[in-house]
Amino acid sequence: MPGIHMQMLHRVAIGGGGGSRGCAAVPPPPRGWMAVRVGSEGEEQQRFVVPVGYLNHPLFLALLRAAEEEYGFHHSGAITLPCHVEHFRRVQGIIDRDTSTSADHRHHHHHHFHLCFRA
Repeated sequence: MPGIHMQMLHRVAIGGGGGSRGCAAVPPPPRGWMAVRVGSEGEEQQRFVVPVGYLNHPLFLALLRAAEEEYGFHHSGAITLPCHVEHFRRVQGIIDRDTSTSADHRHHHHHHFHLCFRA
């Protein structure tokens, strides 16, 4: 996908320290999956491991555009989505439902879901 740079999350920071201090080793995601960090300003970020197929869903692409606007293309580390964790879980549920619906060869629905985006 042009313009989107991804790095897999292999370590998760615990606390506010930088470098290797304050970090716990986390196994890399399995093949076909990717890790993202989710959390808006003032909220503790959480790590999610999602299928790479999410990159084909318009809602996830919208979250990536929001991340680009917030952090730019040259953000180092894992993909960080500037979204409330609960909102991301709702989006994740919709994507999972759409994915299972598509697997059943049913009609694809368009969602007008304005959760993680600033007004």
